[in-house]
Amino acid sequence: MKDMILERLSKMEDLQQRRMLRDLMSGVFLNLVDYQEDLNRRLEQRVFEEVGEYEGKYDVFVSMCRRDEWDPLHEYLFPMIVEDTEPGRIDLSSIASGLRGGEAVRLCTLFLACSHKDIQHLVQSNRSFKGKLTTSRASYDIEFKLERNMVYIQEIERLYHIFLSNGLPWKTLNHPYAHKFVDAVLTRLDGELDEAEEVLELTVHLEEYESFKRVDMIPLWNIQRLELKAGGFPVPALDRINFEHVLSLRKTGVQHGYLVDVVDDTVRYVKRSEEELTVVSSLDQTVVWQMLMLVEPFESVMSKPGYGLMSNRQKQNFIDSYHRRQGQVVRSRGDILRLMHSFVAAESLELADVEICTPGTSSAITYELNRFITDEVRIDNGKWRMCLRFKNQGFAESLSFMAEDVLSFLVSEVQLMFPEYRCEGEWA
Repeated sequence: MKDMILERLSKMEDLQQRRMLRDLMSGVFLNLVDYQEDLNRRLEQRVFEEVGEYEGKYDVFVSMCRRDEWDPLHEYLFPMIVEDTEPGRIDLSSIASGLRGGEAVRLCTLFLACSHKDIQHLVQSNRSFKGKLTTSRASYDIEFKLERNMVYIQEIERLYHIFLSNGLPWKTLNHPYAHKFVDAVLTRLDGELDEAEEVLELTVHLEEYESFKRVDMIPLWNIQRLELKAGGFPVPALDRINFEHVLSLRKTGVQHGYLVDVVDDTVRYVKRSEEELTVVSSLDQTVVWQMLMLVEPFESVMSKPGYGLMSNRQKQNFIDSYHRRQGQVVRSRGDILRLMHSFVAAESLELADVEICTPGTSSAITYELNRFITDEVRIDNGKWRMCLRFKNQGFAESLSFMAEDVLSFLVSEVQLMFPEYRCEGEWA
């Protein structure tokens, strides 16, 4: 607008009229233009902030490390299970009582750095492996089998219910490490254990899978447990039934995401502002709230993840943010392509084809990550299959054993969009 006015003024031949009109414009009209442009900038900023409100604050980042490499002062990675940081102990009394009762007893937890398909085949084969249990009195030959460890999967399911209690939409967790843990379960021991013995060493051998075995591994994520207390007394909410508990976030950091760690009906809903979290609850007394803080990762020379850092973060742009906020599904291949490439985890993968196939036997290499989300209005039997075929565009060699797990994450996100199909992933 300013340029147009200056251009028109420069074309006036009468210098006196040009001077008068220029003074008039600079004194009134140009100030009005500046005011209007400032309002337009504010409106644009407000629209972008509303569309991207708290976008990314609730993304989950994951990694893994050895127990002896765990850094308790890490800025943004914390153990999924706090007890994992303590050395594992074998309770001989429970082993002895379990063997006498003919029960299988868990010895230890192992991480297998191989594909999900290999782990699934190994667990379902129910084959036995050999090992040795050395105590303060003797050394015993043992046999054990492998069972899938569900502790970390159950922790993810609990997080899903916490998201629902806080009124936040769920986004599939990209945690390939959590799905590769197995338990070594004792099935036979040569000899008779004395409960007074002390375990000195446990060795287990997985034969051809031995090179994939990792011991004393701790899965990590950017979720820290903490306690927050309201700064004042609860005040009645607008419904005159519940009470508002206002928690200040300035000390712990306004750049992080916060979840109230409850899954019961004491919390009606949670409101988030820039510096405060308002918990609307039926509780009329000041309480200490158990919280989950989703810490925003940052570059640090002092603290680095042990294994590769994975996440369910999506790239930040206005179109994707607006689409997610509207919650409207466009039934097109282009929309599936847009969703796939919006995730940071998909940078080394390319969606090559989408095909709708009839129900039947599939060659899928992926698995469902959101099995805990129940669908009460659709049955799984007889669903048509949506086959998504991917190309590997240079997945890191050190993380190649997790490529199919990342595919499963992407396919599980498509499954949330298309519940009428059974979504499956394959290599093109």
